[in-house]
Amino acid sequence: MQSEKVKRIQYLVETLNRASKAYYAEDREIMSNREYDALYDELQLLEEETGIVLANSPTVNVGYEAVEELPKEKHETPMLSLGKTKSREELRSWLQGKPAVLSWKLDGLTVVLTYDGGRLVKAVTRGNGEIGEVITNNAKTFKNIPLTIPFEGELVLRGEAVITYSDFEKMNAQIPDTEAKYKNPRNLCSGSVRQLNNEITARRNVRFYAFDLVSVRRAEIVNTEGSINDSREQGESMEQLKYEAIARSKDAQFVFLQEQGFEVVEHYTVTEENILETIELFEKKIEAYDVPSDGLVLSYEDIAYGRSLGRTAKFPRHSIAFKWADELQETTLKEIEWSASRTGLINPVAIFEPVELEGTTVSRASVHNISILRGLHLGIGDRITVYKANMIIPQIEKNLTCSDTVEIPKVCPVCGGATEIRQVNEVQSLYCTNEKCPAKSIKAFTLFVSRDAMNIDGLSEATLEKFIDMGLIHEYADLYHMDRHRDVIVNMEGFGEKSYANLMESINASRNTTLHRVIYGLGIANIGLANAKMLCRYFDYDLAKMQAADVETLSAIEGVGEVIATAFADYMRDEDNLRKIQNLMAELHVEVPVVDEASQNMTGLSFVITGSLNHFENRNELKDLIEARGGKVTGSVTGKTTALINNDVASTSSKNKKAKELGIPIMAEEDFLKEYGIEVV
Repeated sequence: MQSEKVKRIQYLVETLNRASKAYYAEDREIMSNREYDALYDELQLLEEETGIVLANSPTVNVGYEAVEELPKEKHETPMLSLGKTKSREELRSWLQGKPAVLSWKLDGLTVVLTYDGGRLVKAVTRGNGEIGEVITNNAKTFKNIPLTIPFEGELVLRGEAVITYSDFEKMNAQIPDTEAKYKNPRNLCSGSVRQLNNEITARRNVRFYAFDLVSVRRAEIVNTEGSINDSREQGESMEQLKYEAIARSKDAQFVFLQEQGFEVVEHYTVTEENILETIELFEKKIEAYDVPSDGLVLSYEDIAYGRSLGRTAKFPRHSIAFKWADELQETTLKEIEWSASRTGLINPVAIFEPVELEGTTVSRASVHNISILRGLHLGIGDRITVYKANMIIPQIEKNLTCSDTVEIPKVCPVCGGATEIRQVNEVQSLYCTNEKCPAKSIKAFTLFVSRDAMNIDGLSEATLEKFIDMGLIHEYADLYHMDRHRDVIVNMEGFGEKSYANLMESINASRNTTLHRVIYGLGIANIGLANAKMLCRYFDYDLAKMQAADVETLSAIEGVGEVIATAFADYMRDEDNLRKIQNLMAELHVEVPVVDEASQNMTGLSFVITGSLNHFENRNELKDLIEARGGKVTGSVTGKTTALINNDVASTSSKNKKAKELGIPIMAEEDFLKEYGIEVV
């Protein structure tokens, strides 16, 4: 019996650590928060029963290691996780008769900010709680963060960087590939905050909400550790009394942070008498609340009292997290609906007898993919329990019957074409194999009008879908004749004279373009922007030569394998594709770049760029320069890499380690510029 428990502990530790790594280090999720919490609670119980706690158990470790792409720094004060409960009565009894502050537990990325002399000087992510990533330049682009504040001493605070649901939906709508879309605002925020190029961060509308004042240090004030730093004789000035209050009161800290220009998390002072009704207040707001939240945080109002309680091995005792107890309903599975997406991905959707959840009637829930479908062992007529994740998104919690009789369709529900199951990163999904499937049309047009392709503003997926459904566009060239449908467009919902005029201006501006943008915009399988540029350079920007090339010729090009060559050749052999390209090219003026042969000193060379740069705005700028000189830039170090460009030559990052293993030179930016005779002003 004990051996079985030990095996279970080993399994749970491995599973939870894998989920933690995916969530914190790779910005993806392999299980829901609910599943993680259930396994975590089971692990804690088994550890208590057996007295066995493994060294890598998530119950004694906090978070996951910071990624190595950004500079790392140790926090002055460790950032511990909080204990949690789903019981409202337990939360109430936790108060022990003391007043406390109840606030949102936001679901983003925790960031520590340091101000000195009234200016933001440093921003560091939570990382693993001990060591975080320095993201100062990125933090300076957060939409609501103050770059300067009235307080002129040193101020350290914590808060949550978040992306609202509305901004998340807008940004996801701009991504043509369904598989490439972000799964939730937290993932999008995490990737945005940790960008090496803060121009990208600036476009993501990241916001910051303060929730904790770590320390204030100035000669004449009281710091939050409760000691007085003062070289002068103390007086009872209003200013002095304010700082004394900050040292004592959690609520006073929130007031102080607001006075410095920070947006703080919504919060209320509570007692045993009003905490339950205050929780209900938050509960009523959650469904319409635009900022992602996965619960509440309760902290003692008396800071000194909270500190006096100390901490456990993992959790501080001055605060506790409250997670919503999901309302579960039992129902019957009626059918599985197969929903085809714009990329050919076919998602299973569970249709069940309607039930009331969190005040609304629900009758369907996404099952996401084949792996989850099989894991639930679903069958028509099965009794299932359902809930709303974070009180918003309907999910299947458990299958009580497990008949496992659902058949995976062999044909696409839209076009009747053959389907196939593909596996990526341990996840199996169903796809339609018919390249002509109507469900893929919107994806194709969305890619065509995207920034790196034809760059036509004003054509979201939703707008393109309307145009396709109304029969206004059938092929790419039709976009350049939208003036024929002026009256229809002007009278469409969400449009008008101004919107139509802006759209036409953007369409006409896109007529002047380059060949690699056109090739990329065609959406040929495996032809990304870099490959499109490479092919155009190889064939001297001559479309006719590209179309005439066979698989053997294409495969001989450095960097083009048989898969890419076959996909490109097959596309250019299709008579319908050739007709559409001919019609499109008749609408465009394609600029042919003038190539200075003397400057082509990187032909055949391959580089990898990592870390921050000193002479270029971002890595794309350096990438463009390398490509203009005949070279190429890849994302990973291989035996074919000419050099790794990294200003931190002594870094122990994974790319540096790989380069050293393979004997690939690691060049600082200055050395690279000198080696290839590049002058940067």
